[in-house]
Amino acid sequence: MEMRADVLIVGAGMVGSALALALQGSGLEVLLLDGGSLSVKPFDDQAPFEPRVSALSAASQRILGRLGAWDGIARRRSSPYCDMQVWDGSGTGQIHFSASSVHAEVLGHIVENRVVQDALLERLHECDIGLLANARLEQMRRSGDDWLLTLADGRQLRAPLVIAADGANSAVRRLTGCTTREWDYLHHAIVTSVRSSQPHQLTAWQRFTDTGPLAFLPLVRDGQHDWCSIVWSTTPSEAERLMALDDESFCAELERAFEGRLGSVISADPRLCVPLRQRHAKRYVAEGLALIGDAAHTIHPLAGQGVNLGFLDAAVLAEVLLQAASRGERLAEVKVLSRFERRRMPHNLALMAAMEGFERLFQADPLPMRWLRNTGLKVIDQMPEAKALFVRQALGLSGDLPELARA
Repeated sequence: MEMRADVLIVGAGMVGSALALALQGSGLEVLLLDGGSLSVKPFDDQAPFEPRVSALSAASQRILGRLGAWDGIARRRSSPYCDMQVWDGSGTGQIHFSASSVHAEVLGHIVENRVVQDALLERLHECDIGLLANARLEQMRRSGDDWLLTLADGRQLRAPLVIAADGANSAVRRLTGCTTREWDYLHHAIVTSVRSSQPHQLTAWQRFTDTGPLAFLPLVRDGQHDWCSIVWSTTPSEAERLMALDDESFCAELERAFEGRLGSVISADPRLCVPLRQRHAKRYVAEGLALIGDAAHTIHPLAGQGVNLGFLDAAVLAEVLLQAASRGERLAEVKVLSRFERRRMPHNLALMAAMEGFERLFQADPLPMRWLRNTGLKVIDQMPEAKALFVRQALGLSGDLPELARA
């Protein structure tokens, strides 16, 4: 027996769940499937921080707020940050960004991915979106004007429109033959949470070392401001060495790499090591198919923008689909889905190129390049208008924003 839907979203991660919520009440039969349980775990505010976190922009906060999920995040755990301090560990260049420069209260919030996910799932269980848990996609093919999906347990699903929101290693992208441009950064990222002897001052800190960027992202627990999530990007061999260290030795290495900006690193939670790879789909859409979030693009984590791009993808695609439905258009047509691609691909490519250029500039070792980046940082730090422009862009206060993200 086949299950049928108007829109089938594969992947109930943060981005797929956000899209499903954005389509609720539309009159469309929406089915969201995932290989996991889709259950919401009771939150323990004394539990250790999850190692994977996101730096949610103001635009993402507005989207989550309008989807009814931000209250669930705030009720669990989130950590605002008001400033960002970036400096070159191989020179004297540094730059400081502040929310106050654009009359904002915060630059964003550092939130554990699990917290965002559970807040979204909580809302999904409260609405009329169809949920299909423990559903692992095995096959996918065209059947007339529809896609026919076969799950690992033999169940079959049919829909004219399938949205791939199933992450960087998307099964939908693979099974439908969507091509990508991708390359290995030749870096691994070590992620964990650490406690320091000095408070983080609600500041996101980033030092560019000789082997890659090191970020300390502020976390708050029980009113304590001495926890940070770290993302340490370095070479595979150095990552392997750091992962093999005991906790005390790792904390000592981390403190040295961070130049002791927050005093001593007192303790560290268990570490994860993630290979870094950039990937971008050549097309986001085909007949009856759209790719969003990490299924369409993955970028270097140095700016923490990955999930923000995904939430904007979801909001724009929902807007395009709802407008098309109101006009009686067939949602699966490429001419409809291309409106989403035209709005999102240039923005995503521009940010990816900027991050790639930034990362390459700070990895450049020749003396003229070091002088250039240090001088550049100093000059830009003295240009409040230029910094304010960057802050507005990061906050999601400018550009082609979907209705869900507008102030």
